[in-house]
Parts: sequence; C-alpha cells; structure tokens
Amino acid sequence: MKKILLSIAILVAVAMLVLSTFGVKLMDKSMNPVVAHEPYNISPEAALLHASLVVGDWHADTALWNRDMQGRHSFGHVDLARMQEGNLGLQMFTTVTKSPAGQNYESNEAGTHDNITMLAIAQLWPISTWTSLSERALYQAQKVNDLAFERPDDFTVILSKSDVAKWQLERASNPDFAAGLIGTEGSHALDGELGNIDVLYDAGFRMMSLQHFFDNALGGSLHGTEQTGLTDFGKKAVAIMQAKDIIIDVSHSSEASVADVLAQSTKPIVVSHTGFKGHCDTLRNISDGLMIQIADAGGLIAVGFWPDAVCGTSAEKVVEAIEYGVSLVGADHVSLGSDFDGTVETSFDASEMALLTHTMLERKMPEEVIRKVMGGNMLRFLTENLPD
Repeated sequence: MKKILLSIAILVAVAMLVLSTFGVKLMDKSMNPVVAHEPYNISPEAALLHASLVVGDWHADTALWNRDMQGRHSFGHVDLARMQEGNLGLQMFTTVTKSPAGQNYESNEAGTHDNITMLAIAQLWPISTWTSLSERALYQAQKVNDLAFERPDDFTVILSKSDVAKWQLERASNPDFAAGLIGTEGSHALDGELGNIDVLYDAGFRMMSLQHFFDNALGGSLHGTEQTGLTDFGKKAVAIMQAKDIIIDVSHSSEASVADVLAQSTKPIVVSHTGFKGHCDTLRNISDGLMIQIADAGGLIAVGFWPDAVCGTSAEKVVEAIEYGVSLVGADHVSLGSDFDGTVETSFDASEMALLTHTMLERKMPEEVIRKVMGGNMLRFLTENLPD
C-alpha cells in the first residue's frame, strides 16, 4: 500500500510540475496576447522624440505570472528587456489576489470560486498564498523586489520622492535604467485587517486600489452586485493609506465608492487603467463627470490599451481616447495605464511603446502634450505624492 501511495504522490507531483511549466505558460500566452503584426514603421522624428521621453505606465499585472521578469519573452507584454527596448522607464506593477469565476463587467458575486487560488496552486506558489490574499500580494511584490536585487544596474524599486530623484540622476548616464513601483489590484489584499496596510507598505507597496471585480470589505465595485459606496472599514483604510502617502487607485471602484473617496480624500487620486465613457461607452468606464472631479482634485486618469477601455486595440484607438481625455480634463491629468499582462489583448507590447509617440505625432499632438501624457505627468505625480 505504501508503494502505491508513493507512486500516486510521485505522479501527482510530476503532473503538477508539467502543469506549472507548460500549462501555465500556454495560459499566459493565450490570455495576454499581442495582435500579430509586421514590425511597426516608426518615423525618425518619432524615434528621436521617444528616446528623449520619460515613459511611464500605471498598471501591469506581470508579477501574476510565472515568467522570468529579466529575460525577453516572445509572449505576454512586459519584462525588463522589453521595457528597456521600449524606453518604458517607470512601471507600476500591480498584484492580483482574487478573481471570481465567470468574471465579467456586469455583476460578480464576491464569494464565487476564485480563479487566482487555482492559478497560485498551478504555478506552485508557496502554500501560504493558497489561502491568504495578503500573502499572494506579498509574493508577487517580492518578484519585483528580487528583480531590483538581481539587476541593480538595470532596475530599481521606487519607494519615495528621493528614490525618484536618484532614478532620474542614474538614468541621465544610463538611459536603460528602469524603475518599478508596487501596487495592489483591489484592497481585499488586506484580508480584512487594517494592520495589513503597514505590512504591505513595509514590503514596498506605494499604490493601493480599493476594489477589483467584486464588492469587498472596503465597499462597492463597479462590477459588483450592490453598487454601494465605501464602508466604514473602507473609509478607515483610505484615511490610513493617505496618512502614509500611499496613492489611492479607484480603478474598478463603483461610482458611489469613487464619490465617497473624493469627498473624503485629502490628496490627489489615480485611475490606474481605464477609458473615458464619453469616448468608449462600456461598462468598464465610469462617467465623465467623475473623471472631471478626479482631475479637478489634482488626480490622474491613465488610459488603457484594451478594447473594453478604448473600444479597440490599435494605437489609433488608444490615442483617440487620450485626445478625448486631454480635451475633457486637460493635458496635466492624462497618463498611460496599459493593463499589460492583465488578461487583455493589445496591439503592441512594452518594447513597442514608440508606436504611441509615432501615432501622436501623426495626429499632430503638440510635443509638450506628448511629453506629459507619455510619462511626464506620472513622474510629476510621484515626485509630489510619494512619501518623503
């Protein structure tokens, strides 16, 4: 009997290893595709301008996947090599900790089967991550911190205003020097404990979104069942986060939750990946009126690269959304929020960010506006709002 049990255990272990190595890779490839295309033709003018830009993106879920963040991959959207190729100097890496089965933009029950639990098991993450959302966030954050440790001449993690200044100084002599920041995709990552804000902060988290695809302890999601605002727990969490200079991200929050954050907030907030409803009328985008309020309070709206945000995948559709946003809220309040590696299809990856610069120039966007949207606004916002 012992030999039979041992054989079964070995077979299960081998099956898990095969699933982790090949199955998840296939899943990553299929869920984070780039539209097949010939190499993009970037004009010399656009290439020269792009090389001079600070390029920054507010949202990528790359740490969710068992993909070496150092090496260049032929699938997915982001890794260090492709960041350097695309002059993507600033990248917010967000940590996904729960995703409901049947995930959709209309209505999701909070207690439904969780896709990320199965993904954590399939990828052979530590057992602690199988049951704890906080541990999942911490595990993904460690991947970003490990990249900085392993490649100190190429990558750093930004935690403070002084880190931003150091990165800029280093980048002046090393244009390939990239930087990452760490955020949550929904604050169910707190596991219902306000004390976990300190735990995540100490691990390097400097942005926290409040909701994802379902209502949670902090309040209503744009894709939940109740469309409620912030709970008392959520209001306490927001106050603690802002006291620690953690940036609040209201992507996926219900309109009532966004309104509650704006009413309470003492600092500018971010919508890290979105579109504008007046440009692309989908269930993913909140009202233009709320976007104006966010901008009026000094916030940033980061435009995504996928169909439900901008009604297409092409660079033209992304730039159309950017142009709409600049017209609606002003050039100082629009940024980039790709949602790279967030189970979305895009027309370009991190190595091809120059395509946006090229398209903006083709559409006669002023250079000053291009510089702001491509990353200048993000750099300014971090310089003004990260901890001292």
